[in-house]
Amino acid sequence: MKEGNFAEELTPEQKVSVFLEALPYVQKFRDGIFVIKYGGAAMEDPLLVEKTLRDIVLLEAVGINPLIIHGGGEFINRAMKKRGLSPRFVNGIRVTDKELISLIEEVLSKEVGPRIAQKINEYGAKAVFIPGQEIFWAERWQAVSEEGIPMDYGYVGTIVGVDLQPLLKLLHGQFIAVVSPLARAANGDIYNVNADVAASKMAKFIKAKKLIYLTNTNGILADEKDPLSRISVINRQQISLLKEKGIIHGGMIPKVDSALEALEAGVEKVHFLDGRMPHVLLLEIFTDKGIGTEIVL
Repeated sequence: MKEGNFAEELTPEQKVSVFLEALPYVQKFRDGIFVIKYGGAAMEDPLLVEKTLRDIVLLEAVGINPLIIHGGGEFINRAMKKRGLSPRFVNGIRVTDKELISLIEEVLSKEVGPRIAQKINEYGAKAVFIPGQEIFWAERWQAVSEEGIPMDYGYVGTIVGVDLQPLLKLLHGQFIAVVSPLARAANGDIYNVNADVAASKMAKFIKAKKLIYLTNTNGILADEKDPLSRISVINRQQISLLKEKGIIHGGMIPKVDSALEALEAGVEKVHFLDGRMPHVLLLEIFTDKGIGTEIVL
């Protein structure tokens, strides 16, 4: 069955059933804030961009308050390549020097974020892009290796606070806020922040009902090579075991760590969804059977 004809091929009774299944979830989540980490294929494939952003517009239309923290890794990598620069990551975090932070700010604040907000506006909602450095406060990230050796990531920050007033004003005015993962230090320096971590911090400070990560995998997998090995629900202890086995590694580490931090701070639900699947947000939020991985403590 072609996806474009799906609605047409449903009987009137089936269409009514779909709406009735969604109704209790619409009522339950109305006025709640959902922080959505938007990145990966859902942000780069034109067809997925349209489907994902239209779904976010629908969330707002039924009374949910979506707040987007966007990534932009591939856009940054392409801009670096044009300048003859090579990206370097350690434990999923981009090492960032002074030249690179200027490039990242340019890409996220002038290209990626404004484009997302523009698309949402084209799809009938109201969206405003806010550069992260205007609302996130940060300190330089003091990281250490497993052996206790200090690690210098350069201009990479850890968020210590959020100016919530402009965000809440937008949300109460039925705007969708689109925020980049950048932050400002007390001395005025701008820091790069891992987008997963930025989404977690935002969810923590704004007391979100849900934190949703759109990823390029089918949730969290028990076997990386088997896309059907998705774990429906996973807790801290299981996450630790998968880290030890090397199954959770690289860019997945800051994702799961930030998810656990959000839960500890009182965020009600955290989900990892496959952003490559059309309408994955609606299927997770408004149907009786979830399709991603839920993180629990």
